[in-house]
Parts: sequence; C-alpha cells; structure tokens
Amino acid sequence: MSAPALVLLHGWGLTPRVWQGVRAALSPSLEILAPPLPGHGDDAPPAGGPSLSAWSDALLPAIPERSVVCGWSLGGLLALDLARRHPQRVSRLVLIGTSPCFVARGEENPWRHGLAAETVAGFMTDFARDPAATLRRFIALQALGDARRRAVNAGLGEALAPVGDMQRAALADGLRVLAETDLRAAIVGVAQPVHVVHGAGDALMPVAGAQWLAARLPRGTLTVVEDCGHAPLLSRPAECAALIEASLRD
Repeated sequence: MSAPALVLLHGWGLTPRVWQGVRAALSPSLEILAPPLPGHGDDAPPAGGPSLSAWSDALLPAIPERSVVCGWSLGGLLALDLARRHPQRVSRLVLIGTSPCFVARGEENPWRHGLAAETVAGFMTDFARDPAATLRRFIALQALGDARRRAVNAGLGEALAPVGDMQRAALADGLRVLAETDLRAAIVGVAQPVHVVHGAGDALMPVAGAQWLAARLPRGTLTVVEDCGHAPLLSRPAECAALIEASLRD
C-alpha cells in the first residue's frame, strides 16, 4: 500500500506560499499537496457560500483518500470538518494554531478562548471598506507573542492572498466562516488520531482553547511550542515539519 499524501491547508487571507519553510524541511520523498482555500487566489476553487461545509466540499477534489491533513488556523477548522464528514479521505490530522471556536461566546454555552465578538465584527466591517489594510492588521495579530516576530511578519506578508474584485467576496465569506463556526459539539465525531500543535503565546486563538480541544478529541494529543505565537509554521518551520513527519510515522 502506498504512503498517504500529506495535504497542507493554509489560513484565512493567505496562500499556500505560507507553507514554504515547512515544505523545505519535510522529507523530499513525501507526496505533498497544498491546495489554495476557496477564493484565495486565481487558481483557487469557488467558495460556494459562507459556510464551513461548503468550503470543505470545495476542497474535497484536492484531498486523496487516506490523506494526512495538516491544517493551520482556518485550515485547521476545515481539516476537522473534512475528517468528520469525509472520513475515507482523512487518515489522521495535524492541527496548527487551531481552535474549535474562533470567537468568544457568552451565551448558554460560553467559550472564553477566542477573540471578542466585537473585534471580529470590526474586522468584517473594516474588510468591506478596506480589505488590504484589514489583512495587514490581521497578520500583525498573528505575530504577537512570538520571539521571532519579525520573521513571522515577513513570511505572512509574502504569502498574502490577492484582494482583487474576484477574491473580495470569497475572503469576506471566509471571515464569516471564522466568525460563525463552532465545532465544540462536533469534535467527538472525529475518530482519527489528531496531533494539536499550538504556540504558547498565540494572541488569536489562546493556548487554552487548544488544550480544551486536544483533551476532548477521542484520539487527541497536544504539543505546545514555547515563545511562539499563532504561526509556528513560520517561526519554527523545522520543528513543525518534524512534528508532522512524526505523526506520519505513528
């Protein structure tokens, strides 16, 4: 039986270029696929609507059977949804900078480990008015809490998705997906092994959310990367590559 493909799913507002450092550190013998998220670039699939399931289904043709799927941030949410709804395509997961719920909630089922709802609503309003400036503000948050903040900012800047007329609607839909998705009740349906990798200083998705996620996944494990923010794949590419390859061997 051939080895499974490794599929890398990037985060909102960026392109697969964000995986460049990790890919360089991975074994050249691996089959590595890094499809763009819906609407994130000229060659990306159409989004098909502002829902997590629509985005997952748009990615499905790029996911071979039995793939190991590594998702970062929004890509991690999509990886969880793919594993739950299309288990024949996903043999195991690696989740980097991922939380089951991006936005803090205070209703009957409170969630303290996300961005304030007002902050996220502000991002959505600002993106409609000035998408390029909003993207720059968003990536600045991703570098907070990281000892290699300058390198992270540079890597994120190089990987920014285009924001032309064709992409703006899809990127706005992606913000809605982040704002509205809550997978806390659904993760019990993820039967595959899942390795959660998270920066200790993540300012977007606090590490407590990753700890909650790893503890409640049926087969979850957790690695916390010290002195690191939301983008370990950029500040610690070799370490992330090693963790991914270890998951492939498990």
